Amino acid sequence: MTRPQACVVNVSSMGAFAPVPGQAVYGASKAAVMLLTEGLWAEQRGTSVAVTCVFPGGVATDISGHSGVPMPDVASADEDAPTSMTSPVEAARRIIVGGVEEGRFRVVIGRDARTLDRLTRLAPRRATELVARRMASLLDR
Repeated sequence: MTRPQACVVNVSSMGAFAPVPGQAVYGASKAAVMLLTEGLWAEQRGTSVAVTCVFPGGVATDISGHSGVPMPDVASADEDAPTSMTSPVEAARRIIVGGVEEGRFRVVIGRDARTLDRLTRLAPRRATELVARRMASLLDR
């Protein structure tokens, strides 16, 4: 608050947009990051502090390989699904340019995240059903 300009950037996830079977706690924590960031933005309106929430989709960091959690091959489940991953360099560029330099309220990274963001805004139940169907193999039933 004492600086001429400042920026808070919190990283949520496209997991905040729609629930993923077996990952309810993860999604809830990412939705909490989203709401916390939006609350901070509202509290900092009119000050020198910009606040941005980032929603990355798939970023090619091999997070699933390092997590120890097997992930299903969702690309083969739907031929029309956006499956390309964003490079870490491009994701960082989008955060810095879109989030910090442009002071955006939200930065949604990747075609997958943009698609899910739009779908959850237009048809939330349909988005939930789509994600549940495509990711059903995450549940041990």
